[in-house]
Amino acid sequence: MKLQRECSRIALMVVFIALTSLLTACEQSGTDSVDKTSNRSAPSKQQAPHIPAMNEQLTLTYWAELNGNAASIKSSFNEVPFFQEWQHRTGIKLHFIQPPTNQAKEAINVLLTSGELPDMIEYEWINYPGGPEKAINDGYILRLNDIIDQYAPHLKQYLNEHPDIDMQIRTANGSYYAFPFIQGDDELRTYQGPIIRKDWLDELGLKVPTTIDEWHTVLTAFKERKGAEAPLTFLGVPNPLFGIEGGGFIGAYGIKKGFYHEDGKIKFGAQEPEYKEFLTLFRDWYAEGLIDKNLAAVDSETQDMSMIIGRSGASIWNAGAGIGTWLPILQGNDPSAELVAAPYPVLNKGDRPKFGQLAPAIGSIGGVAISSNSQHVEEAARMLDYGYGPEGHLLFNFGIEGVSYVMKDGYPAYTDTILKNPDKLAPAQALAMYTRASYFGPFVQDTRYMEQYYNLPEQKEAVRLWSSTDAALHSLPTLPKTEKENTEMSVIMQEVNKVVDEMSLKIIFGTEPVESFDMFVEQMKSLQIDRAIQIQQQALDRYNQAVSAR
Repeated sequence: MKLQRECSRIALMVVFIALTSLLTACEQSGTDSVDKTSNRSAPSKQQAPHIPAMNEQLTLTYWAELNGNAASIKSSFNEVPFFQEWQHRTGIKLHFIQPPTNQAKEAINVLLTSGELPDMIEYEWINYPGGPEKAINDGYILRLNDIIDQYAPHLKQYLNEHPDIDMQIRTANGSYYAFPFIQGDDELRTYQGPIIRKDWLDELGLKVPTTIDEWHTVLTAFKERKGAEAPLTFLGVPNPLFGIEGGGFIGAYGIKKGFYHEDGKIKFGAQEPEYKEFLTLFRDWYAEGLIDKNLAAVDSETQDMSMIIGRSGASIWNAGAGIGTWLPILQGNDPSAELVAAPYPVLNKGDRPKFGQLAPAIGSIGGVAISSNSQHVEEAARMLDYGYGPEGHLLFNFGIEGVSYVMKDGYPAYTDTILKNPDKLAPAQALAMYTRASYFGPFVQDTRYMEQYYNLPEQKEAVRLWSSTDAALHSLPTLPKTEKENTEMSVIMQEVNKVVDEMSLKIIFGTEPVESFDMFVEQMKSLQIDRAIQIQQQALDRYNQAVSAR
């Protein structure tokens, strides 16, 4: 009976975790303007312009998906204290149009074709078919250049002070299209990497692995001596190998799965010979039972369960949703349990990892556009601009003073409402109630959010370790493209990515020989992957020329 009760308790915990672990973009933050009083990132200390008084009956419509951490506690935006406070401070009421969870892409198509557009739409506009310039030309959203000049002084000032960010939030034609989610601080753009059971390593007399060979030894020991059914697990949705696209294991061979650059020359990793070597490795590991047999179907809930019940001893996940979520539960059942970060694997001992997870300075999600149907453009713009000003910066990152944070010598310190919530909310859930710091939105994230959110020493060490790569030398910035380029890229990559996923799974599962790799590469070429590389190169060259001209 005791075992049955324990299993039931763990199952409930995992359901709870599944609703709180949508933090892939979550654990990133940063601003660039310097607050000289605290030597921390913060917006310029200027007086926020007051939004003009408006008729109390004025209500703007806002389309967005409710973040999973908030949705696990409240069913609608208006029940969340942050959104209540944002409306109160700006004097603007919002009517939220909320698509079903994890169905934003499907719901946006229905919304746009309906013609009934809300005032504001929060969406991944960079991924709109044909790009954001086409969304403007299609008549769905407004070009914001004049609107920002007139009604968004805080965002305008930030962009004037950060020309590198300014270039990344425009199209190739120079159009601003959304109020962006900005992660301006480099040190906060890395939040994910390999995580491993340190107590298992100690028990087995093994050290934290650094090379591919050491990883093979460790995973084999986990399987044979600890009985781990899936020694290594990682996300396989929304697409195969999703969990290691940041550079885990693939990066040991000097490539990424997607686009990157070598000294300014664009490459697509999945067609490089080194990708064949990686697939050979994972084919062998899969046959040996070292990686999850269900690797193509592993979602966050499955990953959580595997790590918590000991089905797996290693994964690649976030410092918050991984270490910060799993470790307390593991230690609640076994105080001797330990999780630590491992460096990104390399082939040769002592080599520096070439790749690792590094988020772009401009998040693809969280940007808010103003629709072409809006009759209240000024009010919408001023409300969205609030997040970039000094008061809004504190609200978006830290919440309500005296409730979710207090100022201590100029430092916004989270209260126990966030870190030790009396209602037993996890920090990620509490943050989502009072801030947008742990996910995204129209604001600039603050380093001080992450300093406090990662309160475990294991989390702090993880971020330090995972940041020790050369990813910044090879990762691409957000590259503005023309409408034509975006349209062409979208068509090409939709088909190419299908081939890459099919190739990867068939070779790893052993249903196709490794030698089939060359055939799949020819398929990619027939689908114009070289043209996609050329488009990326044009965009990168254009970006670099603009940087040089400043």
